Amino acid sequence: MNDFLRRFETLGAFALAIIWISPLVFAVWAAFHTTSDAVNFNLGAAWTLDNFRTAWAGAPWFRYFINTFLLVTIVLIGQFFVTTLAGFAFAKVQFPGKDVVFILVLMQLFILPEVLIVENYAMVSRLGLFDTILGVGMPYMASAFGIFLMRQAFKGVPIELHEAARVEGCSWLGILWRVYVPLARPTYLAYALVSVSTHWNNFLWPLIVTNSPDTRPLTVGLSIFGAPENGVDISIISAATIMSVAPLLLAFLIFQRQFVQAFLRAGIK
Repeated sequence: MNDFLRRFETLGAFALAIIWISPLVFAVWAAFHTTSDAVNFNLGAAWTLDNFRTAWAGAPWFRYFINTFLLVTIVLIGQFFVTTLAGFAFAKVQFPGKDVVFILVLMQLFILPEVLIVENYAMVSRLGLFDTILGVGMPYMASAFGIFLMRQAFKGVPIELHEAARVEGCSWLGILWRVYVPLARPTYLAYALVSVSTHWNNFLWPLIVTNSPDTRPLTVGLSIFGAPENGVDISIISAATIMSVAPLLLAFLIFQRQFVQAFLRAGIK
């Protein structure tokens, strides 16, 4: 019975994996074939790069890539700064009401970002950051998930290392920089992949707060490129989609081991 259940779970996992990856497989297939060959699944059809050439010439993709890279970089730097300090405070610093404050921070996990769009829009407008890359990234620089993850990573650092650094005369910031940050590098890497993939694919908020190609990220540019009024060609749109997601797929394939190990180490302690 147990052997049957194990096989059933394995088959179920394979089935779910196939369902999950099938849209990406079809996008890759369509990107390298003409529309008729892609839709009809003509396995003997010739492969072509013309769809990529046409897609690249149809929109300022280089500008979109630069905007997206700047956006995820700005957000990640801000998140690293905030989550490191907050995570260290919640893990190792004693202050009145720490547990209550930490619970309030975790409550952010239950609030969908879409709920705060109106307030974020008003705040960005008051700061004069509308239609800027900084305005797109600012609402996401404080992450409850990142604070929790860093807190768990810092709680796993042996207290003997902390005390040895104190004996050597290190300040709190010195201990954080010389002891905790180096030991949490796998966690930083895993969180960076999560953050970059999230904001690389973010669509609704950038769509609302940007108005020009000079600030639009890839997701907004792709939606405009694939709009029905511009004509729908599944092969060209698939080529544009593959261009947009290729950097994320490459990063995950390179760092997948560190990504998984970091989350395994960040269990509740």
